[in-house]
Amino acid sequence: MRFGILGDTRAWCADGTEVPLGGPARRALLALLLSRPGEIVAADRLADEIDPDGAPSAHALQSQVSRLRAVLGPEVPIERAGTGYRIVVAPDDVDASRFERLAREGRAALRDDDAGRAVALLREALGLWRGAALADLGEGETVRAAAVRLEELRLGATEDRIEGELRLGEHRAAVPELRELVGRHPLRERAAGLLMRALFAAGGPAEALVVFEETRRHLADELGADPSAELTALHRELLSADPSPSPVAPPAQLTAFVGREEDVAEVAGLLRVARLVTLVGPGGVGKTRLSVEVAGAMADEVCFVELAPSRDGAGLPQTLLAALGLRENGLHLGGGGQTPLDRLITALSDRVLVLVLDNCEHVVEEAAALTARLLATCPRLRVLATSREPLGVIGEHLRQVAPLDAEAAVRLFTDRARAVRRGFTADPEVVRRICAALDDLPLAIELAAARLRTLHLDDLAARLDDRLGVAARGSRGTDERHRTLRSVVAWSWDLLPAAEQEAARRFAVFAGGATAESAALVCGTDADTLESLLDKSLLELAGGRYRMLETIRAYAAERLDESGEGESVRRAHARRLLDLTRSADPHLRRPEQLEWLIVLAAEHGDLLAAVRWAVEVREAETALDLIAAATHYLWIRGASASIVPQAATLLEVIGEEPPAGRGEEYALAVLAAASGAAGRWVWRRHRAPAEKALTAAWSGDEPGRHPVVLLMWMMRNAGEGDPQGAFTLVASQCDRADPWVRAAARYVSGFGPLGAGDTAEAERVFAEAVAGFRSLGERWGTALALDALAGMAGARGDRAAAIALTDEALALTESLGALEDGADLLVNRGDHLVADDAVAARADYEKAAEAAGVMGAATPEALRAMGLPEPVARGERVVKRPRRD
Repeated sequence: MRFGILGDTRAWCADGTEVPLGGPARRALLALLLSRPGEIVAADRLADEIDPDGAPSAHALQSQVSRLRAVLGPEVPIERAGTGYRIVVAPDDVDASRFERLAREGRAALRDDDAGRAVALLREALGLWRGAALADLGEGETVRAAAVRLEELRLGATEDRIEGELRLGEHRAAVPELRELVGRHPLRERAAGLLMRALFAAGGPAEALVVFEETRRHLADELGADPSAELTALHRELLSADPSPSPVAPPAQLTAFVGREEDVAEVAGLLRVARLVTLVGPGGVGKTRLSVEVAGAMADEVCFVELAPSRDGAGLPQTLLAALGLRENGLHLGGGGQTPLDRLITALSDRVLVLVLDNCEHVVEEAAALTARLLATCPRLRVLATSREPLGVIGEHLRQVAPLDAEAAVRLFTDRARAVRRGFTADPEVVRRICAALDDLPLAIELAAARLRTLHLDDLAARLDDRLGVAARGSRGTDERHRTLRSVVAWSWDLLPAAEQEAARRFAVFAGGATAESAALVCGTDADTLESLLDKSLLELAGGRYRMLETIRAYAAERLDESGEGESVRRAHARRLLDLTRSADPHLRRPEQLEWLIVLAAEHGDLLAAVRWAVEVREAETALDLIAAATHYLWIRGASASIVPQAATLLEVIGEEPPAGRGEEYALAVLAAASGAAGRWVWRRHRAPAEKALTAAWSGDEPGRHPVVLLMWMMRNAGEGDPQGAFTLVASQCDRADPWVRAAARYVSGFGPLGAGDTAEAERVFAEAVAGFRSLGERWGTALALDALAGMAGARGDRAAAIALTDEALALTESLGALEDGADLLVNRGDHLVADDAVAARADYEKAAEAAGVMGAATPEALRAMGLPEPVARGERVVKRPRRD
């Protein structure tokens, strides 16, 4: 059973059914016990609370305790202990205790500089609040102190969450909430400081300074105090800072930038007059680092896109959408006929942006075609590309990135050497000879300097000269600088002990880096080996994940193939991704949904790589398992389009008969492939065997393995104009033990009576679905069911209820980052508002249009037109995404 005291006192059974608690005395008694779960509360305090206006009565207290015990049942004991009572429940079953735990964890994550995890935890914590804390208790001094403490924690958690959002670059979105917070609490200096930072970063330096002045005046008038040292320091910082808006930051660099200051100025100047600049040069010459520094020098918004992990040029539009923070599609199947490229063009059509495309060489043809299309259709866009060869697009300005000059090379070597050997000094002539042997390539210099942690400079020079001499006798057809860089990597590689070479070559299978646990499992290594590779610059560590420079990774991949281990290591990699997604899947249907979405998002590139490998080598069962385990995550994230080609190819391999024991997995692959361009053909061919497999999986006593297939199957049938085709199968699951399955089945089964005209029964079933999803803390399912209820409330004329339900659904989609679905809900709310408040309705339509434009949706103009009274009179047809009902 779960309990709520962050608002009025409430209790829910495990299936989401609310427990009727009775009158105010009983609610007050339960709230007081729950405010200290498991601890003894004095009887006289309890008696005084349930009857604050009368004399404390032991008999009255005993009577209320007995009634409360009868309501809660034996599963929730209320024990007499000493001179008082206590309720025996786990702290996490009480929303206030759960809130405090999540708030502590969120603040700890913020201290550890993990803003993404902090924001997810704090949003979950704050989402537990339904009103004022301990609302059913009186005004006693003890109660008031407890309520004030909780409200203060709520304020602190709100400030922590906003600080995390600011670290993630969400400055503009935070300003309205911060203004309201500062208005209610004008003496809270932390809130004022956050508002100042948000305003300044969003391009309002004058407004930020006004906030400081208003806060200073409030403190002086009401407390006779000056602003704190921290707020005063922030004020000075803003006064002296550059007032230009903060661009979207390229990757943060951990080392000083040496030797290319003039190059940065030259390329930045060229990019201000040219719309496409390509930095060309051999691997390791420093193209990426130069592009990062140029991006940092630009005043306009910047989006940095790393293309090295992309192995399929056809997926570049999806890669750019992800880098821009845009979803490939909404939470529901189908994309309204729009391709990812269409969405990308719409999102960038009127946006002032510098797009940095790094490492284009391995997808150069597709990158060139995409760049040409974007520049032709998005007039305010500029592109800075890095590649080992030109893109060959009309209007391209090429900038050859040369090796460092002699002085800069020595400075770079010295700087990196001092990072690994304190107080490093050396004869400049010796350092110069080493750098010259490395052709003054920055990556080669950095790799060599890192070896000074364990080698003397003279030993380094001797070994390096010998290795370069051997490598120089390689293929004459290979670019000379590339041969030189390869020799440096080979030299550094050959110095590794056998165990480190084995771990490094196996690490090459990771497309997007790996956690220490994943690296250890797949590479068959340990933490000490990974740390040693990190020390020697063969690996990098950022955000808790190990990564390998692409040049080194390419070399390691060659060594992996030569070793004969390639197939076994890639199979281990796929198994690790499968185990991880399977472990995460149940959590996506529970309160920890947001936290696990972040975990899986970090593994997204490797998940797609594992699916591609399994399909390419015709490991059909592994590919089916991977697609099935990842489906729920991909759907919520709006990235299901990323596996459509692999799912379609897999079905060609399998045919129309699923492998034994994998009927559900086969059906999920059918649903994935059917959402692509050839979806109708796939659906006609595979629907019947998929339906047969699903019926077999979900008709027995044991439920299937992948509950999300129930919702997907119903929605696909509805999209094909045959919703009844899925009702019988899905609605039959309403009595399953799994609470998410019950809630999903109730949601689906509600469309049956709705289609038959029995709106009362449909509304009852949808309400049960809401209660079921909400009891689990599952935001996605709750938003679906709330939207259905809102539609029904609007249809019967209860616009206030429809607006309230839509507001709740909107809050949930915002927590999931589902902007496109939020746009849909804004349009729906505008429809409910328009009869009573045309101004508010128009505001919602305008917000929806703005969100649609940002997301690259097809109809921002149509959405904007929905707020006007003229379109219908002009005979214009307004296009909206189809409603789920």
